[in-house]
Amino acid sequence: MISNDEQMRAAIAAQAADWFVANDEELLDEQESVALVAWLKASPIHVEEFLRVAGVARDLRAACAHPAYSADALLARARAEDDSAVESWWSRLLTPLTDVPTRRRWQIAAVGVAALGVVSVALLLSWNLRPVAPLPAPEAVAALHYSTHHGEQQTHRLADNSVLHLNTDTDVTVRYGKTERLVTLASGEAAFEVTHEPGRAFRVLAGPAQVVDLGTRFDVRRDDNSAVVTVVEGRVAVTPSPTLGTSGPNRSQTQPLQSVELGAGQQLSVAEGGWPATPVSVDAQRTTAWLHRQIMFEGEPLERVVAEFNRYAQKPIEIASPALRDLEISGVFSVDDSEAFIAFLRSLEGVQVDVTDKRIRVSQK
Repeated sequence: MISNDEQMRAAIAAQAADWFVANDEELLDEQESVALVAWLKASPIHVEEFLRVAGVARDLRAACAHPAYSADALLARARAEDDSAVESWWSRLLTPLTDVPTRRRWQIAAVGVAALGVVSVALLLSWNLRPVAPLPAPEAVAALHYSTHHGEQQTHRLADNSVLHLNTDTDVTVRYGKTERLVTLASGEAAFEVTHEPGRAFRVLAGPAQVVDLGTRFDVRRDDNSAVVTVVEGRVAVTPSPTLGTSGPNRSQTQPLQSVELGAGQQLSVAEGGWPATPVSVDAQRTTAWLHRQIMFEGEPLERVVAEFNRYAQKPIEIASPALRDLEISGVFSVDDSEAFIAFLRSLEGVQVDVTDKRIRVSQK
């Protein structure tokens, strides 16, 4: 299966070839030149693929122009070869002609080479003289979609060298534009290690929240109607999503939204209609423990711990006794070791755990 990165690379390579052909046939006009420069500036990969196409074209031209590779030279070399010393496709091609006189065989072979040359030239002309398809705007050049299933995690290095980590049940789209890199988090949770690029912001849209990177590592988790932003390193600026309104008492239709800056170890929860929001201090390493397939809690209610564990578990945990929901627990748990978590629950005083084929039931003794 072809990965999303390979698909993106192939699409960029095809666009680089189109740009090269368009520029090679005749000089681009001013508008086309501006568009080409914008396309090249959109990503270092665009520059790399354009140079790769130019290098291939240069080598082909040089090979075709070299006298050693002309049709006459190749035929002369073929006639001079000792048939017994050459075991190649050429000799196999001539095998059916062994009963034909030698002079006649060379005539047939020469006609075959000439026909092959005509076909090659036709293909070359059809490539260079074909109408150049309209190229998409730079903002639409590279759009990638990533998603994870229940319990699955993924890590992707993006075209700008930033790193994207996806948690369980996550869906994101990444778009590269001339002036920004835009990530849309449709569901789930993602952690970002952003490579700073002057003049091209890194922006994340997550439901009601919009996050603009100021050079940092941060985590964004989206629930149904809210988003939680946690900064591990550096700083980010957070505002409500531009597609959503706010219902705060001091919000007018024309008043611009003021962003909230977060530093390392700070977290901000943004809900629809809940702006402005106030950041709080958190243990960012605990928040991003999922990067190591762990969940960490300190004095948290059992209901919350179970809900977090259920994000990964193949067999869901159910709290049958309401009185246990507020039971505070602490610990570090592997999301892949349900047996260890069950043993921990059974060690708690007054807690009983029953395991069935479909679920894990926690109740009071």
